[in-house]
Amino acid sequence: MAEAGASLLVCERVSKHYGSLKAVDGLSLSVRPGEVLGIGGPNGAGKTTLFDVITGIAPATHGRVLVQGVDVTRALPDRICQMGLVRTFQLNAAFDSLSVRDNIQLAAYFGKARRGLPGFRFGPGALRRSEAAIELLGLEAVASRPAGELPVLERKLLMIASAVATEPKVVLLDEPVGGLNPHEIDRVVDVVRRLRQQGLTIVLIEHVMRFLLQLSSRVMIMHQGRSIYEGPPEGVPEDPKVVETYLGAATTKRLRRFFQSEAAHG
Repeated sequence: MAEAGASLLVCERVSKHYGSLKAVDGLSLSVRPGEVLGIGGPNGAGKTTLFDVITGIAPATHGRVLVQGVDVTRALPDRICQMGLVRTFQLNAAFDSLSVRDNIQLAAYFGKARRGLPGFRFGPGALRRSEAAIELLGLEAVASRPAGELPVLERKLLMIASAVATEPKVVLLDEPVGGLNPHEIDRVVDVVRRLRQQGLTIVLIEHVMRFLLQLSSRVMIMHQGRSIYEGPPEGVPEDPKVVETYLGAATTKRLRRFFQSEAAHG
């Protein structure tokens, strides 16, 4: 595992237990600046629970979480966000009665630093960050619409835009293309690439393997709360344990063809 000082995010033997259930079981990882770490695995593998622990929603039973070298294991979610680590959720979280722009402005304001209520005013910094996020995610056409009226893709993009508006160092994306059609998935692929070009470090969970493997610089596969594979994307369909516990023969063949096609096109 990399030293904490060289990494933006470090988990040291992190566990999360619910009674006798070990949802996350002694897992360690480190994420360096500029990486896209993709996390896959079957349902119930502990992927989202790991995100919950990292972001302070579900405090770790054992182990430590460090963000930019600072121990945040017992920190509250808002403080972790303000330190530069943000996340999205599988379910589309937003204030449905507020406009897209209002949602993103709230994130830009409260996600950057500790703020007081009532009587807050959006300063120029929050307004600048929110407008930049709207442009980056391509939400200009729906910026004035209530969030509750948006279709699934735009709601997912709204969550990502709200995260980006906090000017984070690390973004955790939990199943960003779940429920989307191939054309919509391609749009999110483009978004993630733009985020990386902006210098963001990304950790993403996804079951759509084409999405996960083509974007990730490194992949971790989880099973029963532990990592059973960590390495390059092209190694995933070649790992016997991953094939047996997660991919199966048909998916493995498709992934091998995918990498062969990628290699043929340079």
